[in-house]
Amino acid sequence: MLSKFFLERPVFAWVIAIVMMVAGALAIYNLPISQYPPIAPPSISIESFYPGASAETVENTVTQIIEQKMTGFDKLLYLSGTSDSAGASRIDLTFAPGTDPDLAWSKVQNKLQLAMASLPDVVQRQGVKVSKSTKNYLLIVGLISKDGSMDSNDLRDYAQSNLEKVLARVPGVGEVQNFGTQYAMRVWLNPDKLTNYSLTIADVILALRAYNVEVSAGQFGGAPAQKGQRLNASIIVQHLLQTPEEFAAIPIRTNPDGSAIRIRDIGRTELGTERYDVLAHYNGKPAAFMAIRKVAGANALKTADNIKEKLVEMSRYFPPGMEVVYPYDTTPFTEVAIEEVVKTLYEAIFLVFIIMYLFMGNLRATLIPTIAVPVVLLGTFAMLGLLGFSINMLTMFAMVLAIGLLVDDAIVVVENVERLMSEEGLSPKEATARSMEEITSALIGVGLTLSAVFGPMAFFQGSTGVIYRQFSVTIIAAMLLSVLVALILTPVLCVSLLKPIPKGHEPSDNAVFFLRPFFRGFDRVFFHIREFYLKLVSHAIAKRLRYVFIYIILVAAVGFLFLRMPTAYLPNEDQGILFVQAILPSGSTLEQTEKVMKRVETYFLENEKEAVKSFAFVSGYSFSGQGQNVALGFVHLKDWKLRRKPNLKVRAIAGRAMRLFSQMRDAMVFAFPPPAVIELGNAKGFDFQLQDRGGLGHEKLMAARNQILGMAARDPRVIRVRPNGMEDVPEYRVEVDWQKAATLGVPITAIHTTISAAFGSAYVNDFIQAGRVKRVYVQAGAPYRMLPKDLQKLYVRNNQGKMVPFSAFASGHWTYGSPRLERYNGFPSINIWGEPAPGRSSGEAMQAMEEFVSKVGRGIG
Repeated sequence: MLSKFFLERPVFAWVIAIVMMVAGALAIYNLPISQYPPIAPPSISIESFYPGASAETVENTVTQIIEQKMTGFDKLLYLSGTSDSAGASRIDLTFAPGTDPDLAWSKVQNKLQLAMASLPDVVQRQGVKVSKSTKNYLLIVGLISKDGSMDSNDLRDYAQSNLEKVLARVPGVGEVQNFGTQYAMRVWLNPDKLTNYSLTIADVILALRAYNVEVSAGQFGGAPAQKGQRLNASIIVQHLLQTPEEFAAIPIRTNPDGSAIRIRDIGRTELGTERYDVLAHYNGKPAAFMAIRKVAGANALKTADNIKEKLVEMSRYFPPGMEVVYPYDTTPFTEVAIEEVVKTLYEAIFLVFIIMYLFMGNLRATLIPTIAVPVVLLGTFAMLGLLGFSINMLTMFAMVLAIGLLVDDAIVVVENVERLMSEEGLSPKEATARSMEEITSALIGVGLTLSAVFGPMAFFQGSTGVIYRQFSVTIIAAMLLSVLVALILTPVLCVSLLKPIPKGHEPSDNAVFFLRPFFRGFDRVFFHIREFYLKLVSHAIAKRLRYVFIYIILVAAVGFLFLRMPTAYLPNEDQGILFVQAILPSGSTLEQTEKVMKRVETYFLENEKEAVKSFAFVSGYSFSGQGQNVALGFVHLKDWKLRRKPNLKVRAIAGRAMRLFSQMRDAMVFAFPPPAVIELGNAKGFDFQLQDRGGLGHEKLMAARNQILGMAARDPRVIRVRPNGMEDVPEYRVEVDWQKAATLGVPITAIHTTISAAFGSAYVNDFIQAGRVKRVYVQAGAPYRMLPKDLQKLYVRNNQGKMVPFSAFASGHWTYGSPRLERYNGFPSINIWGEPAPGRSSGEAMQAMEEFVSKVGRGIG
């Protein structure tokens, strides 16, 4: 018998226990720590940028081209894509849980190469990025200038040039998203002056490419050299330009009299930035933000600590006045949540010890289960490491729950040993051997029975399965290890710690002498309680029909309450963070968006200063997409210890903010807490994709969306149903008469190059700034691209060398189009957010949305 084997070899039993404890301690040190298990399935993202392109152009020339090649993957669940008027394209491929993200990333890279040749040249030159990070942000790193010596351009350039790559190499970091860009050499052109000199934008681009170039000129004495050669040196002919003055001096054309027309004659040059469509602020100061996503499965707390340590190290090289801030950080809540669970674990162990001591009345007997508990718990941590699990709220909760179960095995062994010593006068070793013969099968049976109760949860599928799998497997592992310890270590402890009990004496007689009266009194009270219970049981047996009827009523009441109680995926908690999303009317400018967000900033920093630690926002970016009329804010609340009052909780703050924001007439502003699991979305409630499966077109899809929103507004099962996107905006469509252009001898490429560079900018080549390679862009100056009439100022050169105005072959008219187009599983789609009404379940809300869709007609799903 197993127990008898170890009773004869107690050192062997201790070695096994010590190995379990050491393995568990090492596992605790190395296990990843997170709030929840990796619930969201692994995903791979593909990002690209097409400067100056509309959302429709990006979708047709980039997103769909890449999407069509993303086929033939194993375990691909769904594919979603977005294209926006800022020129950004993003495709997310989501795979089944358990898929190796490294292998999926490699396969996506291979498929992407098949599409690269079909992408526009400018997109290829900008580069296409493939990343395997999680969808949600781990934290956002911000840079501010305390003394105001650095403006937003300086901060953004420093962030991208000096910190982005450093942070991307920190262990655990999957992606660094920079809300801004580095310095760029901007060549701002005056179309009127270009026309006066009979020059075109293409001429400027050619001049830049000719003069701003690094020439490989070879060497003096390069191999193979003649015999006796005594000199070897590199030849430098020309290098990349570095200053705005050098670029301004580039000649575009040399006149017959020897004079030259230079860039400064038809425009101006300055050290600007690559993009101007995103602005960031922190507590009223200009800022630069970098959002960091971690690698799937990485230790969130350790990764965040590594990032902060690296920034402390890098801060020695910061310019004077620069400071690092963290406007958004998910790790404090994770730390607090795990600390609370660990605290509960300690409390549970302490309470178990007290209760065991009360009922056993013997400190030595109480120590045996007390020693067994940490051995089992540490062994369970070792099992978590072997299974690839993490330390999270669910695995820790499983351990808290398991303590009350696993301690029973040791108690059963100890009490049976004491009973045998008390009733038969056996020695501790004899009683232990006899006890294990009697109860070994019972211990194994109870362990297997409890494991069978929790076992089915491990086979749940999807994200729900991930949650219950780690919970159930942790409990099962703890139960089985508890049985193992009860069979191996507990008998050895009984022999070592228990004193012999004279026949006919009670175990509590071995208690400390001054506590014996207390335990005798406790035993008497418990005896009376037991007698009362036995009488109650006898009465229930005698009146069994009455109690069966009561039992049926209780079961029916429980069933009724269960069906009436609202269901949810996970409870929402105060995470110390509040999101703010602003959407202005279509066609609004970045300046108007900034004004709205300044009002929002003032509200939080002044009206909610008792609860708010900081407020940061990014204009030009939001969860709905990118555009000048959107913004995203991050409200960082003070520590939970300072917000104990109900009115300082996140929901109360969000409610007050929404009451104020609902009165705004120039913008829709929403304040909302993050969901329980940010990996599955950015807001609580449900996320719904409305698809155009019949090829009906964007207008029909928008009409169906509006119809669904109208039905949702009248339905009591759902609230706050809203589109997660942007309304259609005015667009100016240029119609080129290609036949007339051909008659005039105007090359098609010249038309495309001119309008694209003038209004969207053209990436020409690179230059050197502060020892780093950065980009050169050509674009019309701001005063010359504000209105449709500015198109008429553009000229192109025809095949005969004559200047031809755009008005000779092009016209335009106003129309409407979406600034952000979405696709889901290969079909055009619109994303809709919403929440179940109070007292309603998420299942009811989803059923309501499905009913709405069934009423909008064929082709929409």
